[in-house]
Amino acid sequence: MEHSPPPFFKQGPSANARLAFFALLAIALLVIDARTSMLATIRQGIGAALYPLQRTVLVPRDTARVVGDYFGGIARLRDERAELARIEAANARTLLQVEQLAAENIQLRRTIEMRDRLAIRSVVGEVLYETRDPFTHRIVLDRGLQHGIALGQPVIDATGVIGQVTRVLPLSSEVTLISDRNTTLPVEISRTGQRAISFGGPDPGHLELRYLPTNSDVVAGDVAVTSGLDGVFPAGLPVGRVERFDRESGGSFASAIMTPVAGVHSSRLLLVLLTERTSAPPGAPAQPPRATPRSRARTGN
Repeated sequence: MEHSPPPFFKQGPSANARLAFFALLAIALLVIDARTSMLATIRQGIGAALYPLQRTVLVPRDTARVVGDYFGGIARLRDERAELARIEAANARTLLQVEQLAAENIQLRRTIEMRDRLAIRSVVGEVLYETRDPFTHRIVLDRGLQHGIALGQPVIDATGVIGQVTRVLPLSSEVTLISDRNTTLPVEISRTGQRAISFGGPDPGHLELRYLPTNSDVVAGDVAVTSGLDGVFPAGLPVGRVERFDRESGGSFASAIMTPVAGVHSSRLLLVLLTERTSAPPGAPAQPPRATPRSRARTGN
């Protein structure tokens, strides 16, 4: 006994029949379109009608691409900026090093020229640091006993007098600058030949000529040079340039304020003159005189 669905549930031809029909229809349309191009107009119309829908569907993709490119561009720009900043810093550091080396080269050349002009053995030293004592003006050089440095030897740079060695260690030495308050140096005015004594000035970085006669021929711009009377500094080395000459009303003496000619606080390469010390350097303890046999005999009596 066959059971068939009621007429209400009947759906026409079977699925296989429909598949065969539509397959044949598709093949026929393909053949017709390939031979006659009759469907080109229909295809163009359908494509034109579907184009807005295609663009609408592609909007999220295009938006995501634009946003990704934007943030990717920001990240690239940030990285490029950081790289440019690093390159700029490296170039600035290199430029500073080149400028510093050029300045040191010029100073070294001038120092060597000064050494060649002097008929005195000398040693070139580099300033390691400046002492932090606010009441003294001293620097430390990288030359000491092993390099022939001794107490009392004069120190100069390419332009003038810097100071005098007051302490010596095996590999370093301490130099008291001419601007120190306890430093005195016999000088003379190069224009007139008038002798005077240079003291460390009351103001940092200045020198002072004290106890000058009130009628002294000293004017601003005069250069004071070493007189050589101390037996330590060779004569003729520039010491300072007069800034002003003060005459005290009713006083017996006058004074002058000078600026050091040498780079007292700026020069890095200095020249230590290997002279024999004939006088105690400023700040050095005085050495007691040796007792001769005759004096010992008197003491014993």
